[in-house]
Amino acid sequence: MSTTTIQDDINQVYATQQSNQFGTQRYELMFEPGTYNVTVPVGFYTEVVGLGQSPTQTVITGGGIYANAAWNGGNATENFWRGVENITIDPSSGSTEWAVSQADPMRRVDIDGNLVLDDDTSGNTTSNWSSGGFISDSIVTGQVNSGTQQQFLMRNDQLGSWTGSNWNMVFVGSTGVPGQSFPSPPDTTVSQTPTVDEKPYLYIDSSGNWDVFVPSNRTSAQGVSWASGNTPGTSLPISDFYIATPSSTVAQINAALASGQDLLFTPGVYQINGTIDVTNPDTVVLGLGLATLVSNSGDTILQTADVNGIRIGGLIFDAGTTNSSVLVQIGPPGSSASHASDPTVLSDVFARIGGATVGSATQTLQINSDNVVGDDLWLWRADHGNSGTVGWTTNTAANGLVVNGADVTMYGLAVEHYQAVQVQWNGNGGADYFYQSEMPYDPPSQSAWMDGSSDGYPSIAVASSVTSFQAYGLGVYCYFDVNPSEVSANALTSPTSSGVQWHDMVTVSLGGTGTIEHIINGTGATVDSGSTVADLTSYS
Repeated sequence: MSTTTIQDDINQVYATQQSNQFGTQRYELMFEPGTYNVTVPVGFYTEVVGLGQSPTQTVITGGGIYANAAWNGGNATENFWRGVENITIDPSSGSTEWAVSQADPMRRVDIDGNLVLDDDTSGNTTSNWSSGGFISDSIVTGQVNSGTQQQFLMRNDQLGSWTGSNWNMVFVGSTGVPGQSFPSPPDTTVSQTPTVDEKPYLYIDSSGNWDVFVPSNRTSAQGVSWASGNTPGTSLPISDFYIATPSSTVAQINAALASGQDLLFTPGVYQINGTIDVTNPDTVVLGLGLATLVSNSGDTILQTADVNGIRIGGLIFDAGTTNSSVLVQIGPPGSSASHASDPTVLSDVFARIGGATVGSATQTLQINSDNVVGDDLWLWRADHGNSGTVGWTTNTAANGLVVNGADVTMYGLAVEHYQAVQVQWNGNGGADYFYQSEMPYDPPSQSAWMDGSSDGYPSIAVASSVTSFQAYGLGVYCYFDVNPSEVSANALTSPTSSGVQWHDMVTVSLGGTGTIEHIINGTGATVDSGSTVADLTSYS
């Protein structure tokens, strides 16, 4: 294709998607190996990927690849649902802008020059906020400037340097990053990533065949997986995959899965009637272009057996108008098999209750299997959306994440606005690296939002039976704009045990709108209209 044709295609997609926050269009821009002198702005529901086995094989020069918030006056707090993977960004300006919030993964990216994580081009210097973010397995040769980012996670990255902080910056298994210094500045640094599998990705091999590469599990890892050449792992031919389109039925999908095929969702919105059953070990379920699965029947959209090595990545799960008791279930209740050597991994898995459509689900994600790894999850009960899709009695949802399995590990966990405990952690041996959560904005009264006799609900509740749990870098915020007198007694609750350890916690009353009395178990200062930020370095 000519450069002009490529640029025209890019411009047409962006014109549609720049402000299309709750629309139904989905796009994947794929660049075959080579060098392209183009400019690639990334809008909603758009993924930009290179098709080499290594990110160094596909290079974008010219204006590079970027996300700004010009559509929203420079405010990037609603820049959701987009991504960049497996590509080199080498802009002529020497700087890349990635002004994003939740559900905007940047993976396997090689950035030549500097990286700015807020909107520094739209001219807004007073409300150009940004909130959240996730970059993994990437190299930035220059400086990363976090700008207005309230919180961010860098996992297994290699940076020239880092500057900036606000409330909760977390670095796991990365180099060139700040040392541990929470809360001043609020940097939490863990030198190695205990266990992780990088996300599977499409590529074109040296013979011109399409394949999906499935990276191997890494333990005690630091830096990128491709530092010494190709990422270790396994290539699967595209013929191994059932390629789904929005017209595919659940019966067709399940028949393919039962026969041993993997599953690739092409970009689109899928109305799901019934439940997708992933029963075979090491099955890959991969979405392109933020493929979105909507529950039409109140059933669980996707459930897995208690088997090794299932890989689920790049999907949005939307609740439907009929309440689902569980929207996504990993392992059946009572699962107990060990998967330590070959864990199930959820990469860029996002869920919504309301927003695009009216939705309801009691539990959004229930994890029953052991050794599951979550890598960039945003579970969101919508606080805004299309007309009529949000409200205290409209998009109802009690819990975002319920962990029943043992030895479950999370990186980049964001769970927001649920109406009861947002994360209920019942399994032993769990760990969470980075947590972001806003309490629900909209409790109409204190009596409507009570955890028994306690004011409000904690964002994370670790069960009293848990004897082993670790958490690093947690931010819990409130903004009770419907009833500013609303109070939550604790942001977090857990048993008091030497085996249950919390590291680097922050609470914020956004704009002083509402009160969180304590950070954890009655410990930690109050945040309210008088004092809006509180920190606690450790609790056990």
